[in-house]
Amino acid sequence: MASMTPKVFSNVAEYILTLSCPDQPGIVHAVTGFLAEHNLNIKDSQQFGDPTSNKFFMRVHFMPVDSATSETNIEQLQTSFNKTAESLSMTFKLSSVAQKPRVLIMVSKIGHCLNDILFRQSISQLAIDVPLIVSNHPDYAPLAKSYNIPFHHLPVTVDTKLEQEKQILDLVEENKIDLIVLARYMQVLSPGLCSAMSGKIINIHHSFLPSFKGAKPYHQAYDRGVKIIGATAHFVTSDLDEGPIIEQNVVRVDHSLSPKELTLEGSNVESNVLATAVKWVTESRVLLNGSKTVVFN
Repeated sequence: MASMTPKVFSNVAEYILTLSCPDQPGIVHAVTGFLAEHNLNIKDSQQFGDPTSNKFFMRVHFMPVDSATSETNIEQLQTSFNKTAESLSMTFKLSSVAQKPRVLIMVSKIGHCLNDILFRQSISQLAIDVPLIVSNHPDYAPLAKSYNIPFHHLPVTVDTKLEQEKQILDLVEENKIDLIVLARYMQVLSPGLCSAMSGKIINIHHSFLPSFKGAKPYHQAYDRGVKIIGATAHFVTSDLDEGPIIEQNVVRVDHSLSPKELTLEGSNVESNVLATAVKWVTESRVLLNGSKTVVFN
């Protein structure tokens, strides 16, 4: 069970429980009763019942009432909660707030999202560990070096794609990676890699899709006189750019902006949307709901 909740609120151990299950009476009672039984105090709780999928989702942030008498070992808590989970057909994840998720960032030749994430991480706006950066180009090795992060240049061609992706998966295993962030990594991932890291890869792209596909989307948008540009962060699946959406945002533009200025506006919103998605995912605020997400923000 990968830990995806990084933020530390105090010196006392704190935890996040997220769960989903068929919607039915008694779920909240069962969860809160379990926590009370183990002398654990709820700091905040959010829940949502989806009438379409008939599934219930919940996120609970809790801590011991008294560390001397509360059960706070995460493995013991998980084992203890299994009985409750099985009785309600739950899928759940229990994670320690103190443990930062380990994030692999992948980039190609456009670096604004990479630079933004590294800066936010360096000033603790994103409570993540970045043990390495992977790129199919060498351009951002100096940037990685400035943050003392190992940089792996893994060139890729059509003929070497599967071999290169095996190297990526080897690095994921060696570095105990919890999440891959595609910070403008301009390669389509194979179904094998998508499957191996299902629900653990985030991508960012402009929100013109399905319009303005291919090269220079902002130039295409300029030619059509668009009035709104934006960005979408989503989980990666084998269906290109169709994974469950985590976050979106837009900014208004007008006829006076050049293609270069549109691209700059687009890069700003891309950086913000991706950073927000990384924050929410790594704080266990995003739960998958079929082809959609439930986001407790």
